[in-house]
Amino acid sequence: MSVRIAPSILSADFARFADEIAMCAAGGADMIHIDVMDGRFVPNLTFGAKVTETVRKLTTLPLDVHLMVVEPENYFDSFADAGASILTIHVETSPHLHRQLYRIKELGCLAGAVMNPATPIESVREVAADLDLLLIMTVNPGFGGQAFIPASIGKVERARRMLDEVRSRAMLEVDGGVSHDTIASLWRAGADTFVAGNAIFSAADPRAEIGALRQRCMEVV
Repeated sequence: MSVRIAPSILSADFARFADEIAMCAAGGADMIHIDVMDGRFVPNLTFGAKVTETVRKLTTLPLDVHLMVVEPENYFDSFADAGASILTIHVETSPHLHRQLYRIKELGCLAGAVMNPATPIESVREVAADLDLLLIMTVNPGFGGQAFIPASIGKVERARRMLDEVRSRAMLEVDGGVSHDTIASLWRAGADTFVAGNAIFSAADPRAEIGALRQRCMEVV
């Protein structure tokens, strides 16, 4: 199982946006994470499809688009057209999750499901074998730089068991409070893909921090 690091541009310096994206690629990032918030499902407003289109022009890395929005199906086409590689939708806003996942696949993107800290793992069991990515939120979504929720480690362990039971090849991603202090425990619990925003972009050497986070996992025996 390989470690994937996905810098979140929510924490990037938009005055130096092109340089920040280039830095992520130079540092060995595996994908770029784009947090899309609508101010309704979560208490913040962030990027739309045009920002995704801009990032697509700046890098060949996969674009991991996390849709924190109500009625996410209304946005699938525009984000797919903008160059998204992965579209991840919240189970809390997706009552027709199976249908929505397959619509994402029809558009040529990988399809992911994400759940908030209070949402049980069982909510995705029936579609677990269909997922390309399962994202476990390790903070309550809406803002960057929040404190990691320690109970998330047990949830990641349960998610890993569920994916293994259905023989899913889905990436198991975590988002929220990922840092030097938490990433090794999350890797040990079974996560393989790590969204890191504040930990990377606020580091003294952001480019080196990407490799340092990866190395923390490699040190786990």
